[in-house]
Amino acid sequence: MDKVVAGAREAVADIAPGSVLAVGGFGLCGVPFALIDALLEQGTDELTTISNNCGVDDQALGVLLYAGRIRKTISSFVGGNKELARLYLSGQLEVELTPQGTLAERLRAGGAGIPAFYTPTGVGTLVADGGIPIRYDADGNVVETSRPKEVREFDGQQYVLETALTADFGLVHALKGDRHGNLYFHESARNFNPLAGMAGRVTIAEVEELVEPGDLRPEDVHLPGVFVDRVVVVGSEHKPIEKRTSRPRTDRSDTPAAAGEEATAERGLPR
Repeated sequence: MDKVVAGAREAVADIAPGSVLAVGGFGLCGVPFALIDALLEQGTDELTTISNNCGVDDQALGVLLYAGRIRKTISSFVGGNKELARLYLSGQLEVELTPQGTLAERLRAGGAGIPAFYTPTGVGTLVADGGIPIRYDADGNVVETSRPKEVREFDGQQYVLETALTADFGLVHALKGDRHGNLYFHESARNFNPLAGMAGRVTIAEVEELVEPGDLRPEDVHLPGVFVDRVVVVGSEHKPIEKRTSRPRTDRSDTPAAAGEEATAERGLPR
């Protein structure tokens, strides 16, 4: 039951060229940076990534993009990555765009063993009708587009059929995890992490803090250990902020956030 491995290198050692990866994170929040950096160092290429956004320029999954390691990405938002746009429009990268909520549900369905589901999102658009460019050639011509999807009516409303997503590996980042693989995600860093962890056939979790089984209360377990195969402790040093917005504060103890943290500590909840 002890799923802890020595380090990130060992954790990703069997991720082979051509693997499909479901990667947690939103922007730069909750991204498994250590696992991504280990993959970069390892040299694994021809990857397909499933993530909300494929990195932010040369950070997160962006480091794999800049190194030419990603062949295809299935994502919701790609507007914050200039290198992705360049690779996509020059025929060096396949991009499958999917609405954000649909992407989340496709991952959840994959983890739950549900092959497909109907959703109203995308009905009457290229999402359902097909025609979204997936791949260009070197001259900027569209050579592959998305296919039309089944649309069906339920109670007078139309719904489009979306298929589930699964991956060879799920890569996630958690604030805390125990040796059995139970994970706690901190606030907004939860984002796509539980879903990516569910969808991976083999899920690798990097955690900032390792705790013993039983230290996490059941209600604080956001991803049960049954979904997690490996745990690696990475600490909390590398946590970049995508866009920093701040204002001067003379005494942080007077802020609502500080008061909330004190209340959380009194209740014994993880910070």
